[in-house]
Amino acid sequence: MPTVFRLSGLPLLLALFATPALAADPAGAARLGQGLTPLGAEQAGNAAGTIPAWTGGLVTPPTGYGGPGRHHVDPFPTDAPLFTITAANLAQYHDHLSPGQRALFAAYPETFRMPVYATRRTGAAPQWIYDNTRHNATHVQLVADGNGFSGARGGIPFPLPASGVEAVWNHIARYRGVYVERRAAEVAVQRNGSYVPIVSQQRGLFRFHDQQATDAQLDNILFYYMNQIRSPARLAGGVVLVHETIDQVREPRQAWAYNAGQRRVRRAPSLAYDTPITAADGLRTADDTDMFNGAPDRYDWKLLGKQEIYIPYNNYRLGQPSVKYAELLKPGHLNPDLARYELHRVWVVEGTLKPGARHLYAKRRLYLDEDSWQAAVVDQYDGRGELWRVSMAYLKNFYELPTTWSALDVFHDLQARRYHVQNLDNEEASTVDFSQPVPGVAEFSPAALRRMGTR
Repeated sequence: MPTVFRLSGLPLLLALFATPALAADPAGAARLGQGLTPLGAEQAGNAAGTIPAWTGGLVTPPTGYGGPGRHHVDPFPTDAPLFTITAANLAQYHDHLSPGQRALFAAYPETFRMPVYATRRTGAAPQWIYDNTRHNATHVQLVADGNGFSGARGGIPFPLPASGVEAVWNHIARYRGVYVERRAAEVAVQRNGSYVPIVSQQRGLFRFHDQQATDAQLDNILFYYMNQIRSPARLAGGVVLVHETIDQVREPRQAWAYNAGQRRVRRAPSLAYDTPITAADGLRTADDTDMFNGAPDRYDWKLLGKQEIYIPYNNYRLGQPSVKYAELLKPGHLNPDLARYELHRVWVVEGTLKPGARHLYAKRRLYLDEDSWQAAVVDQYDGRGELWRVSMAYLKNFYELPTTWSALDVFHDLQARRYHVQNLDNEEASTVDFSQPVPGVAEFSPAALRRMGTR
């Protein structure tokens, strides 16, 4: 049975008649918070009653939460699965799954399953993000053939998207705090389930979400990122610094690497598009990170409308300190008993490789959670048109801000039967910390990289 995409709701209809450069008209923007959520999702539930109305999301930490930097307490500890999707009953849920998700059942019919819970629309953001998003709805324009945008304040650039590339920018530029520190691990899980964690200390400064910064002050910077490897010993001490630009065609991403053995800082080679990521054992490209990142220029992006699919949501159990990596990481996929899936509306955006452009993926299809614009599922196709990889972000609400982000990002290679996992911190003493003082941009300079680059 073919998948049916629907052009859902008035916001898209309004956007379709907007000018090519401007995100939406004032009448459409007036519906943000009045029929639409402040970020542009449909406020109402679905007709079947399986998706509830959005009533503000989760904005208060639950009882027992230890505060900034502490592992998150599950706000819904007594929830139980409504049902479980398996290879045996897959046909019943076919239309509410992406092709990549269905392919996981085909690849691992005996072990892969999806426990489905009641849908909880926990997505939320601070009021200033809502205010900025309302501003953006009537002020932001695409520039440079869609390779950047102007006139934006820190929030969602295009809450009423008129094109596929606008929806992609909503994911790339979504709110994830202003400054974050984290110690976490990533692993490439082999066919037999073996893995070696690579642990690093991470820092990110989201310059775009500086509440005082203007377009000129941003200087085309989206964020700064620094990653220092702590283990294993053969890699310890290495540091990578990234200056993430907005328009990467005009000004490519800048990256530097400190080699602990040589004690030298060098400009990193091209760290973009389909460059393989060494720490991922070749299972992830540079622009796979965060489900999709970087310049969108090599694809023609088409907004296909909305679909109701089962996506990973409210995944607090995956990050509990009581869950050890050996329990979580199984051959082929995560332990399904620890995952949570819910039915949500998603924007479906398809990118097709432009004629003459080069990339490992000839097509990629993104499924963006309507309440947060976070890509929850991405299906990637090879040059033969065959489904090759499927990525899933196991979302949860970081209620201390609040914002919706991923507890884990998982990248499956359907041909190699291996997968890669990012953001593991169960076995670390702490998790993401958004509470530290916001540093100056000088702390994300090559000179700062030299100072910190020691074993």
